Amino acid sequence: MKLKNVLIVVKDMKKSIAFYKNLFGLEVICDNDGNVIMTEGLVLQDIKYWEQFLGRACIPRSNMSELYFEERDIQTFAEKLENYEEPVEYVNRLMTHSWGQQVIRFYDPDGNLIEVGTPM
Repeated sequence: MKLKNVLIVVKDMKKSIAFYKNLFGLEVICDNDGNVIMTEGLVLQDIKYWEQFLGRACIPRSNMSELYFEERDIQTFAEKLENYEEPVEYVNRLMTHSWGQQVIRFYDPDGNLIEVGTPM
């Protein structure tokens, strides 16, 4: 068995595509009307379809999962994030763990938790 994708729920597909493209360099591979597959295995699912499918409401900022990215030039990424066209809600700004890894945590526009860290 092989894990192929990770799906996150979004309210505004265009805004989310731009966020992941502009900050992370991800590209759209396939757009299936409310379900968009991007490079690196990220899938964006429109919230209205997801809630209809599940029969339950989605809870933003539930902190039950995290997307993790690695970036060698994390200082440049932190500046790019700080200057992003829309305000970003931080969990923690750039910090260094006791083991030497630098990380930054924040939410995407829909409350999905993201961590970007230097490679270990």
